[in-house]
Amino acid sequence: MEKTALKIRIIGDPVLRKKSSSIKEVSNRHRDILSQMAQLMYEGDGVGLAAPQAGINEMMIVVDIGSGLYKLINPKVVDASGAQVNQEGCLSVPGICIKVKRAQRVRIKAQDEYGKNIDIKAEGLLACVLQHEIDHLKGKLITDYASFVEKIKINKALKKLNVKSCQLKL
Repeated sequence: MEKTALKIRIIGDPVLRKKSSSIKEVSNRHRDILSQMAQLMYEGDGVGLAAPQAGINEMMIVVDIGSGLYKLINPKVVDASGAQVNQEGCLSVPGICIKVKRAQRVRIKAQDEYGKNIDIKAEGLLACVLQHEIDHLKGKLITDYASFVEKIKINKALKKLNVKSCQLKL
């Protein structure tokens, strides 16, 4: 498989904090980007990737927790219930894990890579990953869920990782 030209954007890159634009009409370009995003996600041993993490501010995500690949356009959480707390990592925040509270069950409305409307009911890990990736489309990162003390620790870790121009606001 040929390597993709896309690359994972790391915390500190302004593209990660921008809200993504809705896609009006799905095209071959979108299908190609989704395929490249999936490849990038697999190369990084991730379970999800949002377009902003690849430098593209459009509402697209890919998710695969081991039960099949989802390629979603304009995904939105339309219903959520229950609660779960999980340690979450992120390809854009390397080496950092944060406890995040999310809904246990979600219903997602989106379009597939051909523009067909789809409705996904998910729970557990899949619900968590979908919510995580949809957060990226809103410019939100897992670090936004960190406590004051966690942010101090994360800032130290980011300095050690030599992530330039990134210190979390305390």
